[in-house]
Amino acid sequence: MLRSALSCNHRCCPRQIHLKVYFSSTARTASDKPPPKHNDKINYNPDISFSNTVDSKHLKYPMLSSRDLESHRKPPTRVRMLVRDFIEDSLYNPHYGYFSKRATIFTAPPHCGGVEGGFDFNKYRDSAEFEVDVAKRYREFGNGEEDGPGRQLWHTPTELFKPWYGQAVAQCLVSEYLLKYFPYEDFKVYELGAGNGTLALNILDFVKTHYPEYTIIEISEKLARAQRHRLHQQGHGRVVDVVNRSVFRWERTEHAPCYVVAAEVVDNFAHDVVRYDLKTLEAYQGVVAVDEVGEFVPFYTKISDPLIASYLALRRRLSLPVPLPRFLRSPSLRRLYASMPFAPNLSPPDYIPTRLLSLLKILRTHFPRHRLLLTDFSSLPDAVPGLNAPVVQTRVGSTMIPCGSIFVQQGWFDIMFPTDFTTLREMYEFLLSQAGPDADEQDELSYARVSPLASSTSPLSLGAGFFSSRARRSPLDGVTSASGLPVGERKSSVFSHAEYLETYADLGKTRLVNGENPMVGFYENVKVLF
Repeated sequence: MLRSALSCNHRCCPRQIHLKVYFSSTARTASDKPPPKHNDKINYNPDISFSNTVDSKHLKYPMLSSRDLESHRKPPTRVRMLVRDFIEDSLYNPHYGYFSKRATIFTAPPHCGGVEGGFDFNKYRDSAEFEVDVAKRYREFGNGEEDGPGRQLWHTPTELFKPWYGQAVAQCLVSEYLLKYFPYEDFKVYELGAGNGTLALNILDFVKTHYPEYTIIEISEKLARAQRHRLHQQGHGRVVDVVNRSVFRWERTEHAPCYVVAAEVVDNFAHDVVRYDLKTLEAYQGVVAVDEVGEFVPFYTKISDPLIASYLALRRRLSLPVPLPRFLRSPSLRRLYASMPFAPNLSPPDYIPTRLLSLLKILRTHFPRHRLLLTDFSSLPDAVPGLNAPVVQTRVGSTMIPCGSIFVQQGWFDIMFPTDFTTLREMYEFLLSQAGPDADEQDELSYARVSPLASSTSPLSLGAGFFSSRARRSPLDGVTSASGLPVGERKSSVFSHAEYLETYADLGKTRLVNGENPMVGFYENVKVLF
């Protein structure tokens, strides 16, 4: 019932800059006009209809950003926005956003019998018995919710395996700190998006003898209040500073060595959508118009957004994999494919992590001597169509329902992306090695519009100083990189979830009677950058 889709079914239409799509909860019609309007703004039908051009009234709507929409107390109408801003508004708008108003993070009830309300893993016979108990706690936690999409409940490894998962993170940070900085530097930790504050609490309980300075950067006012209250109650008020602000608006610079922790955070960072013209392979950026009754009309325009251009230019400069199916990389096969009946005129959607790129630039600018510990999902099931596509889902009763489109009612759906850790590490290391401002905006716009299959080694495209040693970060107080490694060496590594925990966790605490260890065995689709 709740499944909606930007369907893979393509219909023939002339080549054009704007591709219009109507979403409706009614049956398909043969007309180019939008189907009859319906009051239901949650359930959408995957049937879509194309017309030659986008309605001129949609192109006249004001182009707004998610920041412009923060003062809106209900989802906007008669506006246009980039897909990135639509996602960010849907998830984080302070008045109707998913995380602001509906999301609740599952935590084990205090009567579970384990340490600090966590599960007593050593008493379970096997993982099946443990999963049954987790399901029971889920039902207890979600009691009293209304029918239909209501309380949005989800869990993280931090909550499911507390306090042992948080202590593994703490052990990782302490080991690095003692090796490189103790006793000459203070132990400083910045956590992005701390949820219930459980990870912060577990880390602080573990490392309190090292007198840490712990800062939480939290976008949600509700969660920030809860974090302050909980950590003060547990005696950590003097070392914790909870800053209620988006990390993308961070202005303070930390010159000292520090650790930045992002645990299950970047999966909800907004992405943009890019598609390529099948004849020219020119990139087009995704835009969505919201009409007078709240219907969504996605279309594509030439690249004009500086952040999208910056990401595409960086991807080409690093010679990262081309975001096209293999059969579209051959000109002859591409022409053959484009000539087929009902073939699309654009490539499949490519979801690019533009907000993640923003974070990397903020880390480079405001945390010049940081070490990043980032953990998140590397793949996700039930994703919408496209490359690096997200899972869009909502919880109805005790069932999580996946959807087929990102264009769903704002605030009611979680939109969660996988992270390509290989690409992340390449971009992260490259950006940290750079000194000075980013490339010229107009150069990046021109560079981003070139076919992704074109050569990326042109000195003109790269800039005369691209390979110059002057482009490397200069040493700061004798430290040449965020990790203290010489310039040119890897500053980070990517680990599987199991590899990371086997290195830093006390696995005896989460081992079941039959020898299974759910903390290691679960979350096989999670990776760690450190």
